Amino acid sequence: KLCGSLSVGRDNAMLTGTIINTLAIVAGSLIGLAIQAVTKHSADDVSADSLGGRFQALVMQGMALCVLYIGISGSLKGENTLVIIISIALGAVIGELLDLDAKMHALGDWVQKKTARLVHTDEGSPSVADGFVTASLLFCVGAMAIVGSLENGLTGNYDTLKAKAVIDGIAAIVFASSLGIGVLFSAAAIFLYQGTISLAAGLLAPLLSDSVIAEMTCVGSLLIVALSLNMLNVTKIKVMNLVPAIFLPILLCRFM
Repeated sequence: KLCGSLSVGRDNAMLTGTIINTLAIVAGSLIGLAIQAVTKHSADDVSADSLGGRFQALVMQGMALCVLYIGISGSLKGENTLVIIISIALGAVIGELLDLDAKMHALGDWVQKKTARLVHTDEGSPSVADGFVTASLLFCVGAMAIVGSLENGLTGNYDTLKAKAVIDGIAAIVFASSLGIGVLFSAAAIFLYQGTISLAAGLLAPLLSDSVIAEMTCVGSLLIVALSLNMLNVTKIKVMNLVPAIFLPILLCRFM
């Protein structure tokens, strides 16, 4: 019994940073949704030609530019171009065979139906799946998510994830106010992603060298660039079908 209680306590300590990060995203999303509701109700007309409609469109475009900046900044951290190219190519094949994009949007549509009575989604506004996918990738990709989760899992220290929680919480306010309730549901993805890394830290740490993390960040950031282009209606890339590419550097960096 004593060993069991110690194990449970250790697992809780390993997840402390992830829990804080998740709660920060939930809180930020709720604030952003409140701002979105106030903005909508303050406008007499939210059609595309109205002041409210133009304001929402401009905010979305501004957020897309911010996402583009985040993606470009992270993509410059790559060190091995060949690893990036092969990861994207193989990741696209795997993702297309699994059709992750269709599955994710089906999940988003299901959630949207279940929350339809609570949350009204205007025609032409981002769907639940759009907000969920965009926010999940933004919050999951990056060195802080990986290193912070490993640090919490191996040592119990969660300073990195506390700092990330502040950043993600602020970002959630901004994105939820424009992308809607899908951002709130991304908190579940963060909990599963970072929590898994923390709990498996002992096994993953030897595999995640600085170079591997750099390549994973670069690949993920390229996906964020694709997200921003979708948000700007420049492209219609199935970003979710490219997600497997983020994890392939773990294998490729061992041989290249």
